[in-house]
Amino acid sequence: MSTATETAQHRLGMLLVAASAAVFGLAGILTKSVDADPLTITSWRGLIGGVLISAYVLWRRRNGAGESLHLGWQGWLLAILGTISSIAFIAAFKNTYVANVVVIYATVPFVVALFAWLIVGEVFRRQTALAAAVCLAGVAVMVWSGLGGGHAFGDTLALLMTLLFALYAALVRRFRDASVVWAGAVSAFLGVIPAWLVVDPLAVLPDSIPPLVTFGFTFALAVILWTEGARRIPAAEAGLLGTAEVPCGIFFAWLFLAELPPVASLIGGAIVLAAVFWHAWRDWANARGTATATRLIEKESQKPDWLGTKC
Repeated sequence: MSTATETAQHRLGMLLVAASAAVFGLAGILTKSVDADPLTITSWRGLIGGVLISAYVLWRRRNGAGESLHLGWQGWLLAILGTISSIAFIAAFKNTYVANVVVIYATVPFVVALFAWLIVGEVFRRQTALAAAVCLAGVAVMVWSGLGGGHAFGDTLALLMTLLFALYAALVRRFRDASVVWAGAVSAFLGVIPAWLVVDPLAVLPDSIPPLVTFGFTFALAVILWTEGARRIPAAEAGLLGTAEVPCGIFFAWLFLAELPPVASLIGGAIVLAAVFWHAWRDWANARGTATATRLIEKESQKPDWLGTKC
């Protein structure tokens, strides 16, 4: 692949991941704009999103780049964890501020690092431990502010969702042969089952159908954009661009819902965001430095031997 082609693919990957973060940021306002319970919203989102993601998986398989459709017990475990996490995610939006949910969710990389250390044996870096401690302080400020404001339940659900998704991500590293995207599609379909057992997903107001359909479409679109973008750029860069979901979610909640959380939530959120962006920037800078050093070494190794000899 030529340098020009690599540069074009890299720029496309950055654009796709950034677009995915912006689309993911719509989840809060779409959840709160629907007059329905979390299980109903999860079922509609899962059914529509699952169909679209399945179509994407089958399209990739047709072009010789897809995953296996065999899940095995590992894939099914990922799918079930994904379903429970999605239900908690949507329920959290219904019971607390959008800003609280997206900021608490922003701590996922640090919880993933902890689980990866416990499950996979990956090194828990000092940089990650420091950022995680700062994030913990910020989340404590946010949750403490919700105790007296009636949002503690929603904040707790956001914490539960974060733990479940972090466990999901750590297991993805452990189950390297699992079909992750296909497990995501199956997870979306599984979200339909609890709704049919507990409520009637079809008993929704006509005005709620357009945002429900939009939610399912944006969910699938965000997953596809992330999948296509993340495979074109380094993981550290994808992680840095993915943090854009947090300010996007807060901005959309302010723009469309006029939702402004209390001062304590803003302070806690600022602490968490500072730690997240610092950690993501350090990862990106380190990865960039390593890549530059590797290119220099390769360039030096390609020089003729006589250029390295002394006179």
